[in-house]
Amino acid sequence: MTQQRVPGLLAPGVEAEPATRGIKGSTTIVELLRMFPEGEAGRLMARLSLPCAHCGGAFHEPLTMAAKRHRRDPRAVIEAFRALGADGPSDEQIEAAARRVAS
Repeated sequence: MTQQRVPGLLAPGVEAEPATRGIKGSTTIVELLRMFPEGEAGRLMARLSLPCAHCGGAFHEPLTMAAKRHRRDPRAVIEAFRALGADGPSDEQIEAAARRVAS
């Protein structure tokens, strides 16, 4: 059996990856929540009014799709989550990620 990699997950037979490994648009909501076990990702989702942590699609939905589904700029949302690993995000990053865009 080969080792699988699941960001943030600590379980036998699974190698965890640190939050600093790079958040991409393809990173799923569950991966984000696991990368930040102290709840930082969940709190950021709440600040951005993204109910993604409570959605059944969180296991498979990438961050880019979640941003588009909730009419947010995907790049701004990704940057806000990337900033979690560096004592962020700033107020400006949160404002940009929370701003609704035309669909």
